Amino acid sequence: MDFSISLKKTSLAAVLAASVALPALPAMAGTPADTFVIARNTADAITLDPAECFEFTGSRIVANLYERLMLFEPDNLTKLVGGIAESYKFSEDGKTITVSLRKGLTFHSGNPVTANDVAYSLGRAIKLNKTPAFIIEQIGWTPENVDDAVKAIDDLTVEIKVLADLSPALVLNLLSSSVASIVDMKEVEKHAVDGDMGYAWLKDHSAGSGPYKLKTWKANELVMLEAFKDYRHGMPAMKRVVIRHVAEPSAQRLLLEKGDVDAAMELTSDQLKGLAGNADVKAMQYPKGYVMYLATNMEHPVLSKPKVREALSYLVDYKGMESTILDGQYKIHQNFWPSGMWAASTENPYSYDLEKAKALVKEAGVEAGTKIQIDTLNKSPFKEVAQNVQASLKQIGIESEITLSDGKTLWPKYRARKHELIVARWGPDYSDPHSNADAFAHNPDNRFEAKLTGKLTWRNAWEAKGLTELTNQAAAESDPAKREKIYADLQKMVREDSPFTIMFQAIGTFGQRANVDGFVNGVTSDQAFYRTVTKK
Repeated sequence: MDFSISLKKTSLAAVLAASVALPALPAMAGTPADTFVIARNTADAITLDPAECFEFTGSRIVANLYERLMLFEPDNLTKLVGGIAESYKFSEDGKTITVSLRKGLTFHSGNPVTANDVAYSLGRAIKLNKTPAFIIEQIGWTPENVDDAVKAIDDLTVEIKVLADLSPALVLNLLSSSVASIVDMKEVEKHAVDGDMGYAWLKDHSAGSGPYKLKTWKANELVMLEAFKDYRHGMPAMKRVVIRHVAEPSAQRLLLEKGDVDAAMELTSDQLKGLAGNADVKAMQYPKGYVMYLATNMEHPVLSKPKVREALSYLVDYKGMESTILDGQYKIHQNFWPSGMWAASTENPYSYDLEKAKALVKEAGVEAGTKIQIDTLNKSPFKEVAQNVQASLKQIGIESEITLSDGKTLWPKYRARKHELIVARWGPDYSDPHSNADAFAHNPDNRFEAKLTGKLTWRNAWEAKGLTELTNQAAAESDPAKREKIYADLQKMVREDSPFTIMFQAIGTFGQRANVDGFVNGVTSDQAFYRTVTKK
């Protein structure tokens, strides 16, 4: 029997039993008291290897499987603190960090967390060179020099060399990113094949020291996490976390109201409003740093034209979509760095003006009936936004066809520069404006063979001349006021002349059972905490 079909028809107890061969559990009203069950669309999950994972669903899971040298704790999501690191000290020139690790930490395997694991993990991410590696490559590390740049001095001391011109604050933020997660060297190497550093194995296994370990992952069905009893903050109250793949928001709402799940992560604004009056459930909000944008492939003969790209800024019905299909889930935001974070610009100069868009397209010499392709995710609200843009394009004489794909199909296509116009989203990888500036305004090598897939500039074949140098300047600047001014300039420049039409910023909304407390969600995707969840 197809498991995805049976999943819809069985109780959670049956799902648990079937997925991990547990003893059969009795039918129940509601979820088990020690299990936190989440409904969400997990189609974007490709891998759970922290050296490769760069998707929203996977990043949330990885954050609960692994710890990093530096991180944000759930009680204060604005303050960077030590994770595995107990303390650190920069040299006078800012080029060397001596990190002391916490004593007594263990991995899920029982192996101790050591400085050798730190050096191995950071080196592994650089050597595998998967999409998120660019984050810590900014420190100046390469496969050739990383073994000398990150060294274990003794079991609990790591020496880290900064080989690029970066401010100390930025370096620490880079080391707090998901790709810098610390893996269990002995456990990973035990499963290595032909020198792959456990790459094949770690896609669907875990080797961390975080509050949970991976028990089961069935793609597009469910993920099950099991609490780690020796976690440094103590064993989580929820012994299991189950993430059920439920693609349709309407199905998520039904499961939530029936008590089959504890949280439904992708309910529409209408569905959230519909929860009013039901004492068993409640609508929740949290700050979210994702921005939704249009991007044009600069190799496209029409979409690369400056006037056409300017026209796109005027054919988006910002207010219309904000008050209807995006109601309560997104707000108008036209800058690459999310509002509510340090150095964010809040200027939104563009508005819906089809006449102006039509005039700009005419100035660009675009022939009526020109056809383009729009790619986006096969999920709300992306497909509805794409349809809205499609309707506006038609009114100014451009025909378009929409291709809807799941994340496994869309993101590789985008990273291979095979799109024309795309409706996509982006969230910070760490809480520093350089995170998004590096994606939207920095491209040191636009050649296709450079494969800088972690940069949206490169994906859209945009050289970002002038902006690349300015982004480098901002990264190295130690004066916060000067740094903030540079990021303000960069946001304005991207707004006015780039492949990007940034439209909206997400508002995190979800439905939750009334007996659930402590589910913490932050601005970035790695600030989802399951270990703090309790049930009344």
